[in-house]
Amino acid sequence: MDWTTLLRLPSTILLALAAIALLFTLAQLLALRARLEARQRLAAAVRSLLLLAGFALTLLLAGMGWSLRGYHLLSEEAPVVDIDARILSPQRWALTLRWPDGSTRQVQVAGDAWRVEAVVLKWKLPAVLAGLPPLYRLDRLTGRYDDAQQEAQAPRTVISFDQAGPYDLPRWLPGVDTVFGSGAFLPLVDEGHYNVSLMRTGALVARPDEATERRLGQPFGG
Repeated sequence: MDWTTLLRLPSTILLALAAIALLFTLAQLLALRARLEARQRLAAAVRSLLLLAGFALTLLLAGMGWSLRGYHLLSEEAPVVDIDARILSPQRWALTLRWPDGSTRQVQVAGDAWRVEAVVLKWKLPAVLAGLPPLYRLDRLTGRYDDAQQEAQAPRTVISFDQAGPYDLPRWLPGVDTVFGSGAFLPLVDEGHYNVSLMRTGALVARPDEATERRLGQPFGG
């Protein structure tokens, strides 16, 4: 991940602000000590209030940054992941996932199609009017069978992107309007290439490239 991508992560921004708030808190602690040694009670009381305020702000910013790790800022249409498919056996596929930052991951799924899901966080009206964009993080990739009965009985594959951790609680953040899931799926074909993007509305959009689209139009996916 390059520095440009890293600096666009809301968690990075909030944790950087938390570090600044921590420095402010430490400065107030040193000033409080100096006032106490000088027996300046009124000045010490003021520094105590500033110390508490700085400490509370540090905890708030750090907590917000920690809870939003894995989320990204959402522009008009943000590229999310590219998927290349290769068939291993009937209804068994090897997928190569490529993220915008250049990282890749190899996975295997069972089924006739793939499905990607994301978690989207949208803000309340004041934040929206201020230009704050929605946030998103990828949640999971699953295999999907065309036949509903086979979907219920056949082996299923679920690949977690594990971008949140056990304490992902963005709903308590000030200004959060809603947190919801969004998903998209497309049929699998051998040597297929797909790209997934996320609209500003929070809707995931999956598109095959031209060659893959032609093969999807052929019987049994070509």
